[in-house]
Amino acid sequence: MVHTRDRHPSILQYAILKSAILLSLSVPAFAQQNAADIGPRLLQDATVRAALEAAERNEPQILEEQVRLCEIPAPPFKEQARAEALRKTFEELGLKNVRIDAEGNVLGERPGMAERPNLVFSAHLDTVFPEGTDVRVRREGTLFRAPGIGDDCRGLAVMLGVIRALKDAGVQTPGSITFAGTMGEEGLGDLRGVRRLFNETLKGRVDRFVSVDGTGWGITHIGVGSYRYKITFKGPGGHSYGAFGLVNPIHALGRAIAAIADFQVPTEPKTTFNVGRIGGGTSVNSIAFEAWMEVDMRSSDLASLKSVDANLHKAIDRALEAENARWSEGRLTVDRTLVGERPAGRTAAGSPIVLAAVSVTRAVGGPISLDEGSTDSNIPMSLGIPGITVDGGGRGSGAHSLAETFDSTDSWKGTQRAVLLAIALTQR
Repeated sequence: MVHTRDRHPSILQYAILKSAILLSLSVPAFAQQNAADIGPRLLQDATVRAALEAAERNEPQILEEQVRLCEIPAPPFKEQARAEALRKTFEELGLKNVRIDAEGNVLGERPGMAERPNLVFSAHLDTVFPEGTDVRVRREGTLFRAPGIGDDCRGLAVMLGVIRALKDAGVQTPGSITFAGTMGEEGLGDLRGVRRLFNETLKGRVDRFVSVDGTGWGITHIGVGSYRYKITFKGPGGHSYGAFGLVNPIHALGRAIAAIADFQVPTEPKTTFNVGRIGGGTSVNSIAFEAWMEVDMRSSDLASLKSVDANLHKAIDRALEAENARWSEGRLTVDRTLVGERPAGRTAAGSPIVLAAVSVTRAVGGPISLDEGSTDSNIPMSLGIPGITVDGGGRGSGAHSLAETFDSTDSWKGTQRAVLLAIALTQR
């Protein structure tokens, strides 16, 4: 039941209450047999249709929000300014219990007719771009150009679009929604924001999880796991001429990289490796005392991931042994630091949450694409909690590059999909 402070509710309150009751009663219990056609059934409700109309009508404002948030820098581990802007917007849109948790995640609640099920609907705040990157947005008709404009400023804007559409249409959902802007989804952030949500902030209170990340129509239900290392070779260092014959950390690093480049990995399940950054040395005429690399390995299959991980450590051991054997002076050592570990996971294609996502996508006229990727949803997937990541509509290119673009042609359809999915996943 919906409780009001008035002893005699207004006509508007009666209308909202009636619509909420009909919405709740007209949709059977949210289960596998009901999820497959939940989109068309929800569209039979006038309030749901009003929410989708609001999403289309509000799209120009949503695009303005996308630009506004994108022009607030959010480099790795320095997302606080963007988080504060999102917090203020949550409050302006009337969410309850708006707060920033100990990790920096921004949360706001939209109570339903009951506390459960509780859907967490999220987008990530951070970008991959370092401090000082020019994030001003340039517009050319429907095309927007800026680092991060799609990943994940689009996700943040769509999340705000969902809140606004539900508010404008007066939708009262059976269950509740916790909206969240998360920290540290990218790079060495290692999903620190969503980890905090599940381990502390919302522990035991998440029934379903959706993140909106990027552009297009994809539904990511397979979480690609990853191991990330910083490998550092160390030695005494010395003059390139006077100390010639001394072991060289950079040479050892080169041996290791050459071995890594020759790894053979399966194409199915897709398994990858990459040396993403290297560094070390002091000058051209010095034998380095230190050289390092950062390595990323990924797979949706844990056994394949562990296999390439084992090969990495063998390559490092052999490079160390070969460099120490090559020269007569000094000894090298190596440090291996695990700087990132994302768990692999999977939400079954036949699960209610995926079936619901497919159904609402069809209901708004979108194409179906079931994908795999490394996103905030990896955490709920690994914990056995229903979780998916959906794209935010429109078309994007150049993600994680300075040339990133977002084409807003018909992008409102992506917002509509997100609105309908949020309503669907609050059903009992």
